[in-house]
Amino acid sequence: MCGIVAYIGQRDAHEVIIKGLKRLEYRGYDSAGIAVFNGGLNVYKKKGKVADLEAHVEGVALSSKIGIGHTRWATHGEPNDVNAHPHLSGSGKLAMIHNGIIENYASLKKDLISKGHVFESDTDSEVMIHFIEDIWENEGCSLEEAVRLALNKIIGAYAIAIISKDNPNQLIAARKGSPLVIGVGEKEFFLASDATPIVEYTNEVVYLNDLEIAVIENGELKIKTNEDTALTPYIQTLDINLEAIEKGGYEHFMLKEIFEQPKSISDCMRGRVNSQNGTVKLGGIYEYKNKLLSAERIIILACGTSWHAGLVAEYFFEEYCRIPVEVEYASEFRYRKPVIKEGDVVIVISQSGETADSLAAIELAKSKGAIIFGVCNAVGSSIARMSHEGAYTHAGPEIGVASTKAFTAQLTVLSMIAMMVAHEKGNITVSRFHELLTELETIPQKIEKALELNDEIKVISEIFKDARNFLYLGRGYNFPVALEGALKLKEISYIHAEGYPAAEMKHGPIALIDEEMPVVFIATRDSSYDKVVSNIQEVKARKGRVIAVVTEGDALIPKMAEFVIEVPATDEALMPLVSVIPLQLLAYHIAVLRGCNVDQPRNLAKSVTVE
Repeated sequence: MCGIVAYIGQRDAHEVIIKGLKRLEYRGYDSAGIAVFNGGLNVYKKKGKVADLEAHVEGVALSSKIGIGHTRWATHGEPNDVNAHPHLSGSGKLAMIHNGIIENYASLKKDLISKGHVFESDTDSEVMIHFIEDIWENEGCSLEEAVRLALNKIIGAYAIAIISKDNPNQLIAARKGSPLVIGVGEKEFFLASDATPIVEYTNEVVYLNDLEIAVIENGELKIKTNEDTALTPYIQTLDINLEAIEKGGYEHFMLKEIFEQPKSISDCMRGRVNSQNGTVKLGGIYEYKNKLLSAERIIILACGTSWHAGLVAEYFFEEYCRIPVEVEYASEFRYRKPVIKEGDVVIVISQSGETADSLAAIELAKSKGAIIFGVCNAVGSSIARMSHEGAYTHAGPEIGVASTKAFTAQLTVLSMIAMMVAHEKGNITVSRFHELLTELETIPQKIEKALELNDEIKVISEIFKDARNFLYLGRGYNFPVALEGALKLKEISYIHAEGYPAAEMKHGPIALIDEEMPVVFIATRDSSYDKVVSNIQEVKARKGRVIAVVTEGDALIPKMAEFVIEVPATDEALMPLVSVIPLQLLAYHIAVLRGCNVDQPRNLAKSVTVE
């Protein structure tokens, strides 16, 4: 994915755009660029981060009342100055920024070349703006109409913003499959991939829907469909503040977000869980609740960290709700001709609510008659709008690319859904239901205590920062935590790491263990405890270096493990909310000690909005 920002109004556009690009840099950071009207329509772009763009334009008079900007995560064409956005049309009259992928760009490009078009970059985006201009020139229509005609022939995903040399008072935007939000001010408008660049200026926004085109001109916003039907803009109020998207004194957003988890989980539960009354109320799950209660099968769709949250939910739903659950990678689901029956319940988990594979999987599941429940963090996101019902996680903005607080918020929502279903189906005793609710309400305090281990974990990180491989092992509810711990380490420190069910160690991974292999065991006191102890002994016998996450007061494992991290005791089903905290901190500190950019790891972006 990429980050796009645009502005039209009375402010200095380039200042708004540069600041906005910095806020969106977690969406892509291999190149950046800006187009403004400063004595003409001019484009400035540079390989690297937004800071490199700033250095590139230092001393250039960029004053303009309209402009577009972009920070790129490369898809078509390597990261360089030429492939950076914005892209100009052949005549130089149009400039465009684009997030997404144009699937039929090759055939369009071939046709345009035959007409004499010359391309400078390797991108599909440049083909798109040439195509729009070709229609504009040859059809003799308005630019708005040319955009509409072009988009009806383009196959793929896009969020675009276009400005024209012929009309420096007009900004045109459109979306399909890639997010775009419009901030509404007093005779001024802000466009961005998400709300983070907008919240500083206004809390009123319009979320552009798929196949919609926005035209902003003379202080007025007009929205039409790709079929030229006029729509009334629906203005919503943002529920985030500027403080939420600042580092707040932390060295990195990731560390801030790790330490925000007690609050984010409390916010997630607020107004929903009441252990004294014995209630779980999820306002977003109402009309279709009976479909969930009567479901014969639940399919959970997700990608990355959200998939790991889904695996934990599988254990919870099957143990307490007695409903069969399948957890699927959304990226594979629609390509293997899955069996979906009418009445199946599909739970889709996504932090951004814009994951391209998950959106495509929803379309397939809905076409087969499935009921879709969305679990998202981003209010107004595409998955939230496409779902029949669902629940927001209310974790607040997550800027660090490596997901932390979004993961635990997802676990919290999924556990609440499972408790609600189990209770209303009568598959759980009243006393056990109250016990789980009471324990869930204590989780923020227990995470607070786990976070006190930060300095201790930093010392362990110093010892293992130069390791080439890590193995993470867990059983039961803690097996997905092992997968998540390994993912966190590899994505921000670039150390190879693998997560396995501890019992599977003897089916292959044990061959890797030697005196140089750190093995992280999630070995908290639960129903699999004795088995995990045996697994630790097997690793020790082969001289592996054991780091064990254990329950406070454990007297046995500290005698075997080289390093022990004690976390507060909690119910086995809720332990992933606590046991994952040391693994997040371990990955963070190892990455920092290795000199890695933990907020913007190489080759990664916050959410994958293209296939």
